[in-house]
Amino acid sequence: MQGRLYGVSVGPGDPELMTLKAVRVIRSCEVVAVPQSGAETQVAWKIACEAVPEIFSKQKIDLSFPMTRDPGRLEACHTAAAAQIAEQLEKGKSVAFLTLGDVSIYSTYAYMQERIRALGFEAEMVAGVPSFCAVASRLGISLTEAAKPLHIIPASYEGADEGLDWNGVKVLMKTGKKIGQVKTALRERGLYQQARMVERCGMEGERILDSLDQADEASSYFSIIIAGERQPD
Repeated sequence: MQGRLYGVSVGPGDPELMTLKAVRVIRSCEVVAVPQSGAETQVAWKIACEAVPEIFSKQKIDLSFPMTRDPGRLEACHTAAAAQIAEQLEKGKSVAFLTLGDVSIYSTYAYMQERIRALGFEAEMVAGVPSFCAVASRLGISLTEAAKPLHIIPASYEGADEGLDWNGVKVLMKTGKKIGQVKTALRERGLYQQARMVERCGMEGERILDSLDQADEASSYFSIIIAGERQPD
């Protein structure tokens, strides 16, 4: 009998924000797969360890996902990681693939699920608390009201600043070292003064920035900016 792959969301950082289902699935799996990718190295593992002490009795496999946008390197790493997972599934072992935040939002798991299913194995997602929802709660603000839309923008990617012109609240993720460009784009649209940022929400070293004047290229990879409507002149 083949094993099953689970993409398990561990939430944004606070172990108490892991769902009961995520805890149950990790407990039921024989193998835990942990992504290793720059700033995310071992973070998901550390969160899960605090919520599920039994995890130390599981077989752990580390999967390499380098911080690169090179299509060739990414394809090779995704293929290699899928092969590692498939090896365990063929042995009849179920695998819990840990992912930060929610598994459906900017998660490497999507590439694994596609490949694993193509190999004939079963795979499913276990939902979790998205990082930007945790940030909004930390700031004590509502992301949406009535018919107002919400936009999730990968801020460090080319053309992403076009989303700042849309009506509604904007969540800016993946700012990275392009924080300077993001700040400029926000200023140009009258969104800068009321934008707020949280670094490492729910993690050690959490920092709330009520002004983006405090943000620079040294800001954590785990940073999210929330910007509302354009302010009147």
